[in-house]
Amino acid sequence: MSSKKNSKVRSSKDANPKKFKKKTSILVTDKVEYIDYKDVNLLTRFVSDRSKIRNRRVTGNDVQQQREIANAVKNAREMALLPYTKRVSQTRTSRAPRDGDSRRSERSEEQVVSQVESTEIESTEVEMADVVDEIVEA
Repeated sequence: MSSKKNSKVRSSKDANPKKFKKKTSILVTDKVEYIDYKDVNLLTRFVSDRSKIRNRRVTGNDVQQQREIANAVKNAREMALLPYTKRVSQTRTSRAPRDGDSRRSERSEEQVVSQVESTEIESTEVEMADVVDEIVEA
């Protein structure tokens, strides 16, 4: 008689169906033997756009390579060859109006229109007063 535990045993292939192929390191492909902190071009490949050190899963380094990269990047930052951070400016886009915002925007548009109309009326009144003054002076 078979037990329930034995019937649910999975093979190693089924254990992680989303297993990905291990990425090869840039250091292996370029045959780099020594990681120098002065080699900024090499180090920038292991740093993100915001100057964060990329992790092993992304770069494909082994533990020793990653440790050497991290120390080299830290030394290069200390020697001002690499920045600690880079500022990334965000351009904010206008967001979609929420439920309460639509009422507010309609009111504000009405207020702007009424203000524009009142200034137009005042300006025509001032122009008429200037014309009347010119006629009176003449």
